[in-house]
Amino acid sequence: MKIGVPKETAEGERRVALVPDVVKSLAAKEKVSVQVGAGAGEAAGHPDSQYSEAGAEVVEDEVTWGADVVLRVAAPSAAEIGRLNSSQSLIGHLSPWTAAETNKALAAAGVTSFAMEAIPRTTRAQAMDALSSQAAAAGYAASLIAARESGRFYGMITTAAGTVPPAKVLVLGAGVAGLQAVATAKRLGAIVTGFDIRRAAWEQIASLGGRPLELDFIPDAEGEGGYARPLTDEENAQVRDALGENAAKQDVIVTTAAIPGRPAPLLITADAVRAMAPGSVIVDLAAETGGNCELTEAGQTVVENGVKVIGPRNLASEMPRPASQLYAKNLENLLGLLIGEEGELKLDFEDDIVAAACITHGGEIRSERAAQ
Repeated sequence: MKIGVPKETAEGERRVALVPDVVKSLAAKEKVSVQVGAGAGEAAGHPDSQYSEAGAEVVEDEVTWGADVVLRVAAPSAAEIGRLNSSQSLIGHLSPWTAAETNKALAAAGVTSFAMEAIPRTTRAQAMDALSSQAAAAGYAASLIAARESGRFYGMITTAAGTVPPAKVLVLGAGVAGLQAVATAKRLGAIVTGFDIRRAAWEQIASLGGRPLELDFIPDAEGEGGYARPLTDEENAQVRDALGENAAKQDVIVTTAAIPGRPAPLLITADAVRAMAPGSVIVDLAAETGGNCELTEAGQTVVENGVKVIGPRNLASEMPRPASQLYAKNLENLLGLLIGEEGELKLDFEDDIVAAACITHGGEIRSERAAQ
């Protein structure tokens, strides 16, 4: 089997699908070879020489698109899908729940595709869960951006000129990104409060040194796959009112609440932003799916009444080296399920991970949810 790693072409994408350590592991297998596009890893801190030393063949980028299995970070463009044929497989982030045209194009080309977003949230699949690994990088980066943009000391500083109190940080959403944001803000010395409508998350927030914001009037809202279920209109209104009251007390808010394939829930209203002190900062990790803050604009920084509302895109790419390291390991573990002893593609649709992650095969959209 020949594995190809093209250079990423999406704007601002600095990650790479495989890092040299994982290339070395894959290249050590019999009947498996790896081709890496020239310059593919440079933005993530991995020059071509490292891939050559790890056992990969560094080739012109277009050559990698002819491999048996093509590995990507970002979803391919229509032109890139046009390079593939029915004998090939593609693995990467494909946005299968929202990118209907991508799903149709992959099926029309006969490509066997696997979406990293569709890896099930099970114990067995944890080592392949790219949503979680990349969310950890995003949550860490969000805390650093918030600390920089707030212009405050996060930890308490005592000097002969007086004492500066610690920053107060509120993190909304206690999934992987939110918990990483809580942990990072706490390590920087801030007073951290975390919120999630799933009660199981309250204990996780506390375990990282945060104070859970417990809204007892909302029943536990854990839904399928460990994600929060959509709230009713009445519940949403109650949550927004409570969060608006709490937001006025914060120096920094990091929002991370998201449900895959659905618009992000609105948690912070424009009025709540205006009630915050000038100089406060909101970093909205859900910007690309509509935002948790009413004033968020994806890829922009909005200033309202002296409050910065930052809507970063693709935040994991701000940490390209560790994010690529984690993502490459996710891919390696998935490939372990897909590559047979003779280097052939082994598709066992009785395997729950393979069945869930496969979006297109044999000219059809296999995933019912993606087809819808």
